[in-house]
Amino acid sequence: MLKQGSALDRYFKITERGSNLSREIRGGFATFFAMSYIVVLNPLILSGADSSGNTLGFTAVAAVTAFVAGILTILMGAWAKHPFALATGLGVNAFVAVTVATNPGLTWPDMMGLVVLSGVTMLILVLTGFRTAVFKAVPDGLKTAIVVGIGLFIALIGLVNAGFVRRIPDVAGTTVPVGLGFDGKLLGWPTAVFVFGLVLTIALVVRKVKGAILIGIITSTVLAVILEMTLHIGPSVSPDKPFNPQGWSLVSPAFSEWAAPDLSLIGKANPFGAFEHLGFVAATLLAFVILLSIFFDAMGTMVGLANEAGTVDEHGNIPDVDRVLQVDALGAIVGGGASVSSNQIYVEAGAGIGEGARTGLASIVTGLLFLVAMFFTPLINLVPFEAVAPALVVVGFMMVSQVGKIDWQDWGIAIPAFLTFALMPFTYSIANGLGAGFISFVLIRTVQGKAKEIHPLMWAVAAAFLLFFAIGPIEAALGML
Repeated sequence: MLKQGSALDRYFKITERGSNLSREIRGGFATFFAMSYIVVLNPLILSGADSSGNTLGFTAVAAVTAFVAGILTILMGAWAKHPFALATGLGVNAFVAVTVATNPGLTWPDMMGLVVLSGVTMLILVLTGFRTAVFKAVPDGLKTAIVVGIGLFIALIGLVNAGFVRRIPDVAGTTVPVGLGFDGKLLGWPTAVFVFGLVLTIALVVRKVKGAILIGIITSTVLAVILEMTLHIGPSVSPDKPFNPQGWSLVSPAFSEWAAPDLSLIGKANPFGAFEHLGFVAATLLAFVILLSIFFDAMGTMVGLANEAGTVDEHGNIPDVDRVLQVDALGAIVGGGASVSSNQIYVEAGAGIGEGARTGLASIVTGLLFLVAMFFTPLINLVPFEAVAPALVVVGFMMVSQVGKIDWQDWGIAIPAFLTFALMPFTYSIANGLGAGFISFVLIRTVQGKAKEIHPLMWAVAAAFLLFFAIGPIEAALGML
């Protein structure tokens, strides 16, 4: 039991934020289970060879991904005192992998060096107060839209991860980009596990059962393990077999053998290698894209999670926001320096917040679990996406419920808000939604003759996003495509 007024209670403000020790621990576990897939997925994304034919190595990337996520998440909890967790960002790691694969002049150390430089630039922007000032310059209506957009985004992530929603194959005459299950049908036991978990989690949440989300994850995992042990379903994708639409989406629940973590990738990044091989302009453009992505993805995620946790004050400010942003900037520096790509705040931390987590103590629990997982991969491989996805869908609902706070009569806010929360899930990018919202806000307010209401920093941010969206034409003009 946590004693009210104890040093631990005062430091993390557990009672002050309406939480308790059991909620924080349950929330930490829920967030870990919701995020643990990154330890398996990140090595798959970063598995290609660079221009010199070298690869990072699956086991090394997995170990370092867990290690870096654990250290940074603990730092977030202990220093910033928020229930936010960090791990390798899916948007940036995919960009890094594609850039290395398509650019014959780049090596993995070169590309990771650009991530480090982007993180250093980010840290400078945080320490000078610029990043915090941008956060405060965003209108309240757009901040609410960010929360709604992230809710829709994580709900879609859950549905896609579970195989309940899938991309329609590119065939002639097909106009629908995504559809229900495989070829319009729900197939396989993994989908059944997701549906079972979703129904169970909704029922528990509606009944206000303590630990509803964590109970849903654990119960679904147990069912998944039983089904896999008895039916031998297997993964949907494996190197030596054709695609199995009725298999598990990524992690096939099973225990793995123990293996000592390989941390040899740490310190291998080359911050200035890309400038030597690509030239100053090309390397700078790549770094700029990375910088904008981590700058705004983290800001949007932070706003959404803080609102869901109820830690935003009456003026719309987040306590210790500078510390949150400092740790996030370190995530890019450390992640790039460890060759696992930029680490950032994860929207899946909403699973822990939905479980009741309100303080940094939950993040410390999550971080410790990542460090343990570095040694015991069976814990990672035991929980399939289908068991975690229901939590993301339910938390998505909780966040989207704030849509009523937007002033729909003011089109100067309503239209940018709509574009913000529509494009986040539709483009699978928080940054894209923010960019569309910020640009349209500046444009519509100007058209309305209310340019004086636009904060000067919003003009700067909108201009930066215009450049961000124009990167393709710029690269084409410079002959980089």
